[in-house]
Amino acid sequence: MAYSKIEKFDQDITEELASHYKEIFRLLGEDPEREGLLKSPMRVAKSMQFLTQGYNMDGAEILRSAMFKEDYRQMVIVKDIELYSMCEHHLLPFYGKAHVAYIPNGYITGLSKIARVVECYARRLQVQERLTVQIRDCIQNTLHPLGVGVVIEASHMCMQLRGVQKQNSVTTTSAFTGGFLKDERTRSEFMNLLGVSIH
Repeated sequence: MAYSKIEKFDQDITEELASHYKEIFRLLGEDPEREGLLKSPMRVAKSMQFLTQGYNMDGAEILRSAMFKEDYRQMVIVKDIELYSMCEHHLLPFYGKAHVAYIPNGYITGLSKIARVVECYARRLQVQERLTVQIRDCIQNTLHPLGVGVVIEASHMCMQLRGVQKQNSVTTTSAFTGGFLKDERTRSEFMNLLGVSIH
C-alpha cells in the first residue's frame, strides 16, 4: 500500500527477532547457516515488523490530523480500501477490502485518513471480526458522527493453505453504529451501494 511508510525499526528488537527466527529454522529441520538462509532471519524479522507496524500507529490521532468543521450530514463512503493483515491464530495473511461509511455530525476528516485508519488496525495480529469493530469504534469515538458503517470482505490463507483448504472462500463482516444500526433504510442504502448482501 502506498501509505505504508514506516520502515525504521528498533535495531535491538530486529536482532532479537532474527535470533528467534534462526532457531525456528533449525527446529524446522533447516540449516540456518547455509548460504540461502544466512540473511533470512534478519529479513523475516524486518518483514514481521513491517506487517505489524500498526502497533505504532494511533487511529484517533490519524483522524484528528485532518479533522475539519463542516455542515454536511449525508453519507460519506470510502470503499474498496485494500487491506492486508495477519491472522493471530496461525500467523498467516488475510487480505481483501474494507468499505467504510459515516454520516458527519459537524466534523469531517480527510478521505485518505479513513484508509490510514484501516491500515492502522490491519497491520497487527488480528481476527477479521475485531478488525471490523476497531475501525468502526475509532471513527465513532473520534469524529462522533451520526453513524458509522464498516464492511470487510477478506480471504484467509489459514483456510486456503491449511486445514479445510477452501481457496475460493470469502468472509464478510460488518459493524454499525447510530443511523446505520437504527435505520434499516440507511443501512440498506450503504449495502446496496457496495453490492453486498448482509441479513
